[in-house]
Amino acid sequence: MLPAGTILSVSTESSISSQDPGGSIFPVKINEDVAVNRTVLLRAGTKAFGKIQTSRSNPRKSEPLSLELTWISVNGRNVAVKTDAVQPAFPLTTGQQTRYRHTAGTSVLSPGTKFRFRLAQAVTW
Repeated sequence: MLPAGTILSVSTESSISSQDPGGSIFPVKINEDVAVNRTVLLRAGTKAFGKIQTSRSNPRKSEPLSLELTWISVNGRNVAVKTDAVQPAFPLTTGQQTRYRHTAGTSVLSPGTKFRFRLAQAVTW
């Protein structure tokens, strides 16, 4: 079991755009071994998947890009996980962007971008 509050460090395996629609799935890999009581439960390199929670894809309801981790591949099967959302930091360039805390236009996260997700609920498999 991975307890709630466990930090999962991941790297993206594909590009993610601030214009990608909410609900889109993207692949990631776990960066570091995850151990509980000195027992490694997830090895670095383990495949996982995230989901775009919010984005700027809908111009009427434009929101900052927000990501969550949704699945971890364990022993050949995908295990559902619930994490706190992460909002990637993009450089802010104008006063309006700074005021609303998100960039205008399209921002892209390249493959290899690292994130740290915090488990909101314990996970067992």
